[in-house]
Amino acid sequence: MSTASTQLPEGRYGRSADPRSDRKLKVTGITLGVILLALIGWIGYDQVSGTGISAQVITFSASENEVEVHLEVHKDAGTHGYCTLRSQAANGAEVGRADFRFDQDASRVDKVLTLRTTSKGTTAELLGCHDD
Repeated sequence: MSTASTQLPEGRYGRSADPRSDRKLKVTGITLGVILLALIGWIGYDQVSGTGISAQVITFSASENEVEVHLEVHKDAGTHGYCTLRSQAANGAEVGRADFRFDQDASRVDKVLTLRTTSKGTTAELLGCHDD
């Protein structure tokens, strides 16, 4: 009985495995993986620490030419910035928009704000808050 050969026929299945090319592929893969992890970490940190001010509309009351909005703002003490509010009519048209500044040193601010409108508004929407 003869034993089977464990080597492939020369030149039949492409070039033989080269240890140097395998090492280059591993280094390239690791480098790209580290760059991808760093990018994901940076994007995540930016999302979490993005704005120093957040707010929510508690209640609102609409009249013919204005909307009174009770806004609760959370921010770091000493942070200054503004929040943008808008109101829309029943047909969806924007009837009022304004920026309201928050320069208090407190970390939580409750304010009732008056948003002037061009006609009767049916909504009070917080579009966003930004720090300076």
